[in-house]
Amino acid sequence: MKFHEDQAKRPPLWHNKNYVLLLGGQVVSFIGNQQQFLALPLFILATTGSAVQAGLTIGLNAVAMIVVSPIAGVLVDRWNRKVTMIVCDSGRALFALVIPAAFWLHILTMPLIYLVVILASILGAIFNVANAAALPDVVAQEQLPLALSQSQAAYTCVRVAGSLIGGALYSLGKVIPFLANAFSFGVSVLSLRLIRGNFRDSQQEARQPFRQAIIEGFSWLWKQPLLRFLTLVNGADSLRYGAGYLLILILAKNLHASPSGIGAIFTAAGIGALLGNLASNWTRKRFRFGTIAICTLWLEALMFPLYAIAPTLLIMALVAAAEEFIAPIYTISLDTYRLMATPASMRGRMSSTVQLVMQGSQSLGAILGGILIQTIGAKDSTLLFGAWLMILALVTTLNTRIRRASLP
Repeated sequence: MKFHEDQAKRPPLWHNKNYVLLLGGQVVSFIGNQQQFLALPLFILATTGSAVQAGLTIGLNAVAMIVVSPIAGVLVDRWNRKVTMIVCDSGRALFALVIPAAFWLHILTMPLIYLVVILASILGAIFNVANAAALPDVVAQEQLPLALSQSQAAYTCVRVAGSLIGGALYSLGKVIPFLANAFSFGVSVLSLRLIRGNFRDSQQEARQPFRQAIIEGFSWLWKQPLLRFLTLVNGADSLRYGAGYLLILILAKNLHASPSGIGAIFTAAGIGALLGNLASNWTRKRFRFGTIAICTLWLEALMFPLYAIAPTLLIMALVAAAEEFIAPIYTISLDTYRLMATPASMRGRMSSTVQLVMQGSQSLGAILGGILIQTIGAKDSTLLFGAWLMILALVTTLNTRIRRASLP
């Protein structure tokens, strides 16, 4: 049967079995995937002793996501989204088992690890786009902001506790996190199979040449002045985000931080993000989208340079918590606006284009951040990125469409 039904008949969010199954399965999957992400570089360092190979593995993951994103959008808009997600997570479960099996059989090599990372990243890119495009098929439009907020809050809780879980699993055995990840994908597949409906738009039967479909996705987004501007600003902001982790790490080390002290800073950031997720729905109900976008960008621009002048780790932790409190308020409002303003038949390609811009900008930002730290130092680099954020906030403020924007 077709998934789409009268939105008025849909139950309250937490009584919506489909939403609970979708969120629950993805949270479990996210927990497992985070364990593998944390364990993989440690595993490579322990088995090869090469930081270069560990870094290359992480880089291949990002490159695969960037390359596949445009194709993923077309596939998601063309295929049954529920079946697509089931196939992707089934494949990722199998790939997660390859490394432990090869390790036990003494046939594990770096080329095999590279291949597994690339293939799993391809499936991950397709899954992420399908998941983003499917949410409006599961909840009513008026429930979408709250659903996004609750999803982000759940992911943030996982992020806060994930490092501790990952460390504990890795200490039990080098391949245990990979087995946990495979199990988590299995839970995701089961939860998806239990969801009623297919996440399939009634207009998806139409077919067009693949290249034309990709071009149409980019062209549609480019012809939407507000969405185009927001995507470009989001990408420009992601440059700073890509460099942020390394900048904070270096600044904390300059304050003689221990590993546990650095961990405390990022834990504080996670707690701030969780509180921001909880506050996002309250903010959205009281302020227009344009007001939220402008104010949060200015607050981020004013907060980020504080890392450079923070005299103690405690102050850095407070800055991290405050900055991460602001971020989800903007992000959830932005994601809600994008999904509401995009036709169902274009949501996959819209999401894939945004993913492409975000991933590409974050990767470029990480490279740029490393160059700037090496050239002018961490403090001056942080101030430079702070100035960049102020330019973005000013440009956004001067955009009349943004000032008038409200949720569709």
